[in-house]
Amino acid sequence: MIRFGLRLTLRGGRESLIRLIVMALAVAVGVTMLLATMGTINALGKQNARGAWLATSTFYGGSGHAGRATNESASSKVDSTWLYVSANQYENQLIVQVDVASTGAPSLVPPGIPRLPGPGQYYASPALAALLRTTPASELGNRFGGTEIGTIGPAALPSPSDLIIIVGVRASTLAKVPGAGKVTSFATSSNHGGPDTLGTTGLQVVLAILALVLLFPVLVFIGTATRLSAARREQRFAAMRLSGATLRQVAVISAVEAVVAALVGAAIGFCVFFLVRPALVHVPFAGQPLESGDLSLGLFDVLAAAVGVPVAAALVARVALRRVRISPLGVARRVTPQPPRFYRVLPLLGGIAELSFFVAIGHPNSSGSQIQAYLFGFFLIMIGLVLAGPWLTMVGSRLMATRTSRVPLLLAGRRLSDNPRGAFRAISGLILAIFVTSVSVGVISTLLIDHGSASSGTPASKTVTDQFDFSQNNSEPSVPSAVVASLRAIKGVTGVTLVYVAPSNVRIDGSVPDINGLGGDIQYGVASCAALASTPALGRCHPGATLAALGDDVAFMPATKSVTVAASTTWPTAHLSRNLTGLPVQLVAVATSGSASAIASAETALDRAFPFASSTTLFGELDAGTSQLLTELQTASEVVILASLLIAGCSLAVATIAGVSERKRPFSLLRLTGVPLNVLRRVVALETAAPLIVIALGSALLGLIASDLFLRSMLGLTLRLRGVTYYLIVLGGLLGSLAIISSALPLLSRITRPEDARME
Repeated sequence: MIRFGLRLTLRGGRESLIRLIVMALAVAVGVTMLLATMGTINALGKQNARGAWLATSTFYGGSGHAGRATNESASSKVDSTWLYVSANQYENQLIVQVDVASTGAPSLVPPGIPRLPGPGQYYASPALAALLRTTPASELGNRFGGTEIGTIGPAALPSPSDLIIIVGVRASTLAKVPGAGKVTSFATSSNHGGPDTLGTTGLQVVLAILALVLLFPVLVFIGTATRLSAARREQRFAAMRLSGATLRQVAVISAVEAVVAALVGAAIGFCVFFLVRPALVHVPFAGQPLESGDLSLGLFDVLAAAVGVPVAAALVARVALRRVRISPLGVARRVTPQPPRFYRVLPLLGGIAELSFFVAIGHPNSSGSQIQAYLFGFFLIMIGLVLAGPWLTMVGSRLMATRTSRVPLLLAGRRLSDNPRGAFRAISGLILAIFVTSVSVGVISTLLIDHGSASSGTPASKTVTDQFDFSQNNSEPSVPSAVVASLRAIKGVTGVTLVYVAPSNVRIDGSVPDINGLGGDIQYGVASCAALASTPALGRCHPGATLAALGDDVAFMPATKSVTVAASTTWPTAHLSRNLTGLPVQLVAVATSGSASAIASAETALDRAFPFASSTTLFGELDAGTSQLLTELQTASEVVILASLLIAGCSLAVATIAGVSERKRPFSLLRLTGVPLNVLRRVVALETAAPLIVIALGSALLGLIASDLFLRSMLGLTLRLRGVTYYLIVLGGLLGSLAIISSALPLLSRITRPEDARME
């Protein structure tokens, strides 16, 4: 029977050959996308592994013994190195700085360089070295000083575009830096990650989401491709059963046809993947380009595609014979299935109601309760979307059929309402991908707008800040007057304000605040009103006041509120029995004209003056590391949206071909009765494109609504999207999907000719 099945498949006439070619091409597209998805997952793992050594520092939670200060009496025979990893930024680009010093023992050398740099020397990544050569030293190079003695090799760079520098310093200097320590090995993985790596735990979360939103649509597409022309084959197999063939024999023939198409498609898919792989490394799946060898496939990946897809095709072919298994005549006795019921929408409504409930009463207090509450709400919406899809398709198609007198709309509406589950099946993988990524884009974009970068032209967008620890013991003891003078001397700097840690005897508008009751090491800040007037982003004083008591969260205020709150705040008056001189400093704010040169020069001067303090940022911005991570996640989400829409378009194109070939006789008879070919094309286009557009836009809208409810209840923010990138990606994906669908329409004219109707 296997030989007979091969003969029917390969020599069964033009119709069988066309069906085989179309199935193989459809499977090839699916396998290519499957390999690209698995290759991307592998690439992200390799990218994260190359950057894991940056998590060695205790400041970033290095795993194992790596990253923890060794015992001072440790054997001098053990290779070790003083290490401190920090991050700063240049024009919101993350720069990872690794300060190293020899311990006197055999040196442990970081990956990517041949030896430790000495004091006053450094190695830079190729991207940073190029940036240093093209940027004035006062804006960037002076932060590091010293001389470049080489570049960092690819083994230490997560991405070719990373900005990383390894600076040599004296051991006596690093010994005094909190967070620095002697390390005897470099981390190969980290649960918490580092300044330029997600860490093992973060990577697992990203990969799980990526697998969910990309693999599921691809697998649905491959399943759709292997079921191509299922109804036509059912009729042929039913005829075989009536002529005496057993169910086992028919199953073998069906499996042979499906496996041959899947094997040919898998082979083509592998070839296409290796052809496009050089271009895929430039796609910023996680916000950064990949190395050329990152998109590799493991043995499991190869077997999953080369063996798993044909086996799945055989299983799908077996399941497709369920009606023939009951009775050969059951194929002809087709009845309209039961329509989906309204109860399918209840989980969707329940999830929205749960998120709305927290908007009304506020979010739970504990972090554990917050995770459970919000995850449950999002999970309900996701389940509700999958369950409600067929019902929504049915309702929309019935409205389309009952509210129109146009023939294409009427025929397409009736077709969709008769089988909404089949119409929804081809794009069921799309709905979760669009929802999850829309939620991600909505939340991340809002955070980046509110905290990631201050609005252009506002005082916050022109004010550079350097924030120190808040406690009396750990704040910067003093800021030398020479540093303040050098800041004021920078062209474009309009003012400098030092915010001091308020002493315990400070009186604020006549009362003594309970500083000890604030919790932790947080302290009120005190600033001179004369200086505060030169940095309007920090707020203002009451008329006639000399000192202002800035709120205990002034430096953290933009992390919980809009930066406009601080600028419009009139701070209460502070009264001290001593001068500000000598008080620890918690914040330095430098107001500029807003030019890129002035901002970069101020950041460089502060980083140079306080090399191991917190990195400088514009007032209200997230630090560069957090901002880069959020931007990478948003970019990955947008790539997933575009890929999911194109996958859905391919699924619908295959479904279109299957639907046309299964209705070959009805369409041919309609043409014989005088129905124009353009009308039939509009019918097919409507019944395939309408579910795609409605489901995609509806899922994206629900994702944005859910993200808005989360932002309102959890962070007190309103949903905002940056620019038009998100809308252009969704629109471009939809247009690309419609173009893919339209490519299947010319088939209609070839199989609905009058002679085809007579042959039927």
